[in-house]
Amino acid sequence: MVSWYGCCQIVAVTEHKRGIYNTTARVAHRKKLRKSLTPAEAVLWKCLQRSQLLGKKFRRQFSIGRYIVDFYCPECRLAIELDGQGHFAINADLYEVERTKYLGSCGIRILRFANEVLFNNLEAVLDVIQVAITETSVLDQPPT
Repeated sequence: MVSWYGCCQIVAVTEHKRGIYNTTARVAHRKKLRKSLTPAEAVLWKCLQRSQLLGKKFRRQFSIGRYIVDFYCPECRLAIELDGQGHFAINADLYEVERTKYLGSCGIRILRFANEVLFNNLEAVLDVIQVAITETSVLDQPPT
């Protein structure tokens, strides 16, 4: 993938890996997660659903390889993770490092927010997401 930023051309290091997105092996688990959103996920989903944020379509509980991300925008290759109690467990650190490395190797950027940050400052969280979307749009523009 070739992207443009100002007068500089940026070539992505990784190729888009086909066949790793929303595989049928994880369908039941994704459905279960979608039906039991955490309160933080429900709040953010209200702001992301129906392409409300800069016209970008987000999917919730989207699988990429063996991992499931809370929210994913395929157009921007942007994943959003909300971190609650489960993400702060002692054994979660190694899992999160491995997961982040894998998603990065697929060319996916990850934004992480603690649940309490989302509840206390939703507007700031949405602003950060908008900046990430805008940066992606700028990088994908050809030079003028």
